Amino acid sequence: DGWTPRYNVAPTQLAPVIVCRPERSLELLRWGLVPRFAVDLAAGNKLINARIETAAQRPSFREAMTARRCIVPVTGFYEWKRVRGRRAKQPMWIRERDGGVLALAGLWEAWTAPTGEVVETFAIITRDASGLVREIHDRMPVALNASWLKAWLDPEATPAQLARALVATAADTSRLEAIAVGTGVNAPAHDAPD
Repeated sequence: DGWTPRYNVAPTQLAPVIVCRPERSLELLRWGLVPRFAVDLAAGNKLINARIETAAQRPSFREAMTARRCIVPVTGFYEWKRVRGRRAKQPMWIRERDGGVLALAGLWEAWTAPTGEVVETFAIITRDASGLVREIHDRMPVALNASWLKAWLDPEATPAQLARALVATAADTSRLEAIAVGTGVNAPAHDAPD
C-alpha cells in the first residue's frame, strides 16, 4: 500500500531499500550516499556506486560497509552500450529473464544537515562485469543470490571477508537478458512503462 511503481529511478531520487535497524524494513532512501562527514547533500551526487574491491577502505564508504549494508530490490538496471557507427549509446535494460527481482548489494548512511534534518542515502555495490553485461559495460551491480542475502546483512560479517568472498565468487549472469530500450530513460523525469 502506498508504493508506486518506478520505471526510471535516477541518482538523487528516492528508491526502496531493505535496511536493518535491527529489524529488516523496506524504506525509501535517496540514491547517492552522503557520508556523515560531508558538508552538504551534493556529496552524494557522485557517490551512487561503491566498488566492492575498495569500499571497505574508502573513507566515504568504510563506516557504512562495516555497519550499514542494505539490499536494493530492483526488476532490472540500465547500462548504455556503444554501437558502432552511432554517436549516441543504446540504453539497455538488464533484467532476469523470468521477470524476477534482483537483490542488489548496497550501503546506506544517515547524514545530518546543518539544519538538523536527517537524510538517509544509499549507494549500490558494483564489481567487474561478466557474461553478457561485459559486452555492454565494464562494471555491474553485485546481485546477491539467496545464499548471500543473510551474509550481506549480517552485522557480524566483516567487510574485508565479504569483499574477498564476493570478488572471488563469479557473478551468475546466466539468468539475465539485455533488452534495448528507448532513449527516454536518459531523462530522469521520464518515469513511465514505455
